[in-house]
Amino acid sequence: MNDDIHSLRRILRDYRCIAVVGLSAEWHRPSYFAAKYMQQHGYRIVPVNPRYQEVLGERCWPRLEDIPHPVDVVDVFRREADVPAIATSAVAIGARCLWQQLGIRSAEGERIALDGGLDSVMDRCMKIEHARLFGGLNWAGVNTGVISARRPD
Repeated sequence: MNDDIHSLRRILRDYRCIAVVGLSAEWHRPSYFAAKYMQQHGYRIVPVNPRYQEVLGERCWPRLEDIPHPVDVVDVFRREADVPAIATSAVAIGARCLWQQLGIRSAEGERIALDGGLDSVMDRCMKIEHARLFGGLNWAGVNTGVISARRPD
């Protein structure tokens, strides 16, 4: 699992196109405000939900396999039981990371992702991690030594 601070910073810094599986068009749903936050911070959001044509001004795709361009992160807002199939699709489309949102911990999904060469993050909110690690909570001036550390690539 890639959930140490250095890995989270690398993923959030380098992976800029996020397919959000289960993204809702309802503003009060966690998937919506998390995706909107990431979009407002320069990330390309690719909605994946067969219920909608468009979310957040972006075309919505029924399945990951339908997206016609590369995706860096597959961000999962679905039940834990759905994660293994989503992880298999993430590997098949050449994604670079499987991100299971807060409260989602599919060990099988993680195994599929890691075996497929993807980074894997479980039980974390991308919005919260971005705000925490990149100053979205107005912590930009705080130097803890850990948060400001950069992983040598």
